[in-house]
Order: sequence, then C-alpha cells, then structure tokens
Amino acid sequence: MLIINNYTEFESFLGQELGVSAWHKITQDQIGKFADATLDHQWIHIDTERAATEGPFKATIAHGYLTLSLIPYLWKQITDIKNLKMEINYGIENLKFAQAVVVDSEVRLRAKLVSIANLRGVTKAVLGVELEIQGQNKPAFKGDVVFLYHFID
Repeated sequence: MLIINNYTEFESFLGQELGVSAWHKITQDQIGKFADATLDHQWIHIDTERAATEGPFKATIAHGYLTLSLIPYLWKQITDIKNLKMEINYGIENLKFAQAVVVDSEVRLRAKLVSIANLRGVTKAVLGVELEIQGQNKPAFKGDVVFLYHFID
C-alpha cells in the first residue's frame, strides 16, 4: 500500500500508476442490497431465473453505479493518505462503461495520478481509474475521478 503524507509526496507520483486493489467479488446479495438502496430493481440485476433464460449474459449483472460506488473502498486499498482534515469525492469525468459485470465476477481497481493541483491549500487530485474484471480483456469502466484532500497544515 502506498502511504502519502502531504501534497508534496502526492505530487511526486504525477503521471505514475499508484497501484492496484485486491480483487472484490460481486455477489447477488450485494447487487440486491444496492437495488434496494437505489430503488433500481430492473430484472437484469435481481431476477436470477429470468436473467438465466432471457438475459444476454445468462446471469444477473451488477448495476453500473454499483461498480462505481466501489471506487472509494478499492482506492483505500491502494493508498493510505494520512494527515487529512477531510477528503471529498468531487467528481467523475470522461467515464465510460465498457463491459457488464456478471454476478460472482471479481473486480479490482487500477489507479494512476493524472493531475494534481494545490487550490489555496486544498489538493485536487485527478485519478485515472479502470475497474478490471478477472478473466476479461475489457474493463467494467474507465475514466477519471476527482478527489479533494484537505491536509492538516
């Protein structure tokens, strides 16, 4: 795990891959809980029998937004950013879903520091991220996420 203590250390990784998270299995239970939390109960996500017979993947698939919601969890497996007052999920840019994540697939996050700026004491970090699916050539998604970090002075 990469440990970052301040802006200067973070900036030293500009243009570099920061690391890769551990694999995370997407279960039907997780998909069902996400459907309940977001009120998105499309059959392709929650009806295992119908998905097996009528679905293009012959199984249920994770919501695209469920896969996105894993970014903070998986990112924290790649880096430990210390000396923070606060961190904020600030945005997502240029993101494209490339492939569905079939139930019981394992995914992991790969991250690169694309840009970093000091905005009057607030660090704005843009990370190029890709959610890899084990055994697949195409990622689930690829894009840039933006975090704001308020380091302790």
